[in-house]
Amino acid sequence: MTKPGYINAAFRSSFNGEAYLFIDDKYVLVDYAPGTGDDKLLNGPLPLPAGFKSLDGTVFGTYGVDCAFDTDNDEAFIFYENFTALINYAPHTYNDKIISGPKKISDMFPFFKGTVFENGIDAAFRSTKEKEVYLFKGDLYARIDYGKNYLVQSIKNISTGFPCFTGTVFENGVDAAFASHRTNEAYFFKGDYYALVKISPGGIDDYIIGGVKPILENWPSLRGIIPQKS
Repeated sequence: MTKPGYINAAFRSSFNGEAYLFIDDKYVLVDYAPGTGDDKLLNGPLPLPAGFKSLDGTVFGTYGVDCAFDTDNDEAFIFYENFTALINYAPHTYNDKIISGPKKISDMFPFFKGTVFENGIDAAFRSTKEKEVYLFKGDLYARIDYGKNYLVQSIKNISTGFPCFTGTVFENGVDAAFASHRTNEAYFFKGDYYALVKISPGGIDDYIIGGVKPILENWPSLRGIIPQKS
């Protein structure tokens, strides 16, 4: 479970170098400056309905987002507990809208019915392989195709599919993740720490770039924002 006040969801924007990070019931938009360390805050922290008008009055607007992943055409799936919705987040505008949902995860993704994923998802990131996404729940992960709406492979332990996480804080769970705009790279967050990982889509040859690091020492844009005060 995500520590209160820390990053609990994220997704990559269609704007190059930008990402949305969700912290409790708020969000920030950052230029994460991939590969440079010169990240900067672009917007926030704000309550979700202040930046996503369509979420006002929904579980997401009230409680926040605890998992998300980007798809195509300024769209993203967002999650809170056992609910999900597909939204058009309309970057840099206030024209966002809900395309589908909110509905139960098992209704949106029927292949998760009867699994731990139907009750909530901790983190996710978009793969570069077609419309595939990696999703995490506890010490498990799943790989799905959201376009054809099916489970690509059986649910496995994180340590099996991501051996690079063995012996790290990520071995038993991930709080948030998002795919970088740099090909086959993704950021992972857990409490005070993050890792940038070189991804091997469909394989197990992923590796951590530069090691697991404290967030606040390496993300100046988030200083004074996390941990978020209630």
